[in-house]
Amino acid sequence: MNEDNNLINPETVNYDEGNIQTLTGLEHIRLRPGMYIGRLGDGSSAEDGIYVLLKEVFDNSIDEFKMKAGDRIEVNVEDNLRISVRDYGRGIPQGKLIESVSILNTSGKFDSKAFKKSIGLNGVGVKAVNALSSHFEVHSYRDGKVRKAVFECGKLISDVTEPSQDENGTYIYFEPDATKFINYQFHDEIVENMLRNYTYLNIGLTIMYNGRRILSRHGLEDLLKDRMTSDALYPIVHLQGEDIEIAFTHANQYGEEYYSFVNGQHTTQGGTHQSAFKEHIARTIKEFYGKYEYGDIRTGIVAAIAINVEEPLFESQTKIKLGSLTMAPDGGVSVNKYVGDFIKTEVDNYLHIHQDVAEVLENKIKESERDRKAMAGVTKLARERAKKANLHNRKLRDCRIHFSDVKNDRKEESCIFITEGDSASGSITKSRDVNTQAVFSLRGKPLNCFGLTKKVVYENEEFNLLQAALDIEESLDTLRYNKVIVATDADVDGMHIRLLIITFFLQFFPELIKKGHVYVLQTPLFRVRNRRTKIKNKKTIAEADAKSDKKSDFITRYCYSDEERQKAIEELGPDPEITRFKGLGEISPDEFAGFIGPDMRLEQVTLHKTDQVAKLLEYYMGKNTMERQNFIIDNLVVEEDRPEEDIYE
Repeated sequence: MNEDNNLINPETVNYDEGNIQTLTGLEHIRLRPGMYIGRLGDGSSAEDGIYVLLKEVFDNSIDEFKMKAGDRIEVNVEDNLRISVRDYGRGIPQGKLIESVSILNTSGKFDSKAFKKSIGLNGVGVKAVNALSSHFEVHSYRDGKVRKAVFECGKLISDVTEPSQDENGTYIYFEPDATKFINYQFHDEIVENMLRNYTYLNIGLTIMYNGRRILSRHGLEDLLKDRMTSDALYPIVHLQGEDIEIAFTHANQYGEEYYSFVNGQHTTQGGTHQSAFKEHIARTIKEFYGKYEYGDIRTGIVAAIAINVEEPLFESQTKIKLGSLTMAPDGGVSVNKYVGDFIKTEVDNYLHIHQDVAEVLENKIKESERDRKAMAGVTKLARERAKKANLHNRKLRDCRIHFSDVKNDRKEESCIFITEGDSASGSITKSRDVNTQAVFSLRGKPLNCFGLTKKVVYENEEFNLLQAALDIEESLDTLRYNKVIVATDADVDGMHIRLLIITFFLQFFPELIKKGHVYVLQTPLFRVRNRRTKIKNKKTIAEADAKSDKKSDFITRYCYSDEERQKAIEELGPDPEITRFKGLGEISPDEFAGFIGPDMRLEQVTLHKTDQVAKLLEYYMGKNTMERQNFIIDNLVVEEDRPEEDIYE
């Protein structure tokens, strides 16, 4: 060992009272935002921090509605950067307005006197919004007066009280701090989907979003109708009781699909209530028929459950997984028993009364049972093969941190890149973060699995190994990677491979896409660079130097479209050097590190209620029909060959 490594750095020796700091609550939030809102992000994912900020504000308005104080909430987004929420509840008590939005552990919800079964309990949420906003305003309208307070990055700028004829309620306006949320944007679709979830859980609530009205008349039944991308085999069973509501049906699809909520909060990672639903719905149906296995009963199920709990315990401040074991803080009935008793009574009664539904349901269970038995032999062999391969799977370069690691703070960063061929996987493997980024290499084009049964998942070695790598054979509960990223070349073959992989997920694991786990990696098509001595714009050089510690002879721009290429040429001219990347394998590992780093461009694969999976797959991946041929002919674009000197300008 080099002796120099044992030398103590003089700068680390001095440690005294001057090193000890005490931060205010809002200062701590700004220093460690991840403790309060999870990841920051740029708004491209529904789990990003800016939506947590909106949720924290909106939850307070929902709590007012739950207390029967105001049935209308207005939400407006300006330029995809700033957002306001106005409710018509009781209004924050004006004498404590400043404290309510700026001092941690200040809340009207620490007991159940003013709020019952609220989602906001810790006196943190709206303070985090204040601290992490470059501009934050709160207005409290009460009894002919309005008190208005303005903050910047958590610091009070102004505080005035004046007469007002407006209805009672609270108005909050905030602009997330762009120094924390880099290049962020509120995406309309994500915000609307979030607000719709609130209306499913709060029948009678009207949300006006940018002038559009959002409401639900049938609660969780509406949710399933809006989210299902396959036809229901029987009418949605919708049952309600005190502090619990469930809805379910079955569809001709593989896997299981669940949506769960606690006190109006969408628990995207489930929890004790969702586990209880899965257990007891299968047990009740099995006892009704007197036979069948739980797995066969749940195959193809699409379901939702919502419960209300006093002082719920969540596994993090972002409240996406319920940890509460009891329905009330003083103990009493467990969540599992409460959910189980309700399902046992109500679902059993429903099936006895609705014999037509019971018949269709049993036929679906029998079909699932036949499919399972038909591939029992091949499934056993495939599992043994996958188990051996997992010990030494040359196609998988695993990472250290996984999404299924319950107690790891970085689990949501875990991802897996699905690549084509060894050259592409080689570049990614050499430049990846081994802690959170895994790589799975395909061997050429995978099988077009449209129209095939799930037996092919076990018979096809690559599909079986991919399923094993993701650990999604039984359900998404054990999913090993939060993001499943398809990384293929930006050419015709790469696009085809991308479609084949997405078809595989749509056919057999649609919930993986519906839960927002599947992405497509956007990689640059061009590299445009020029010697810094040729670049006259000093600002361009300064910006390039600020992004890199290396003062290279070249200033480089990576372009993801022809428009970006043209812009780069204008910025870096004259006579820049232009490289067209034909495949991922052509990009050096050093360059690739930037494309899969914190700023990597991902396009999320989504499904909407108008997307009928079976019809989509039939059209794009089925037999070469005349309809598809005509579409290709009508939309074919033929580009004339350009001379070499024109390409490189």
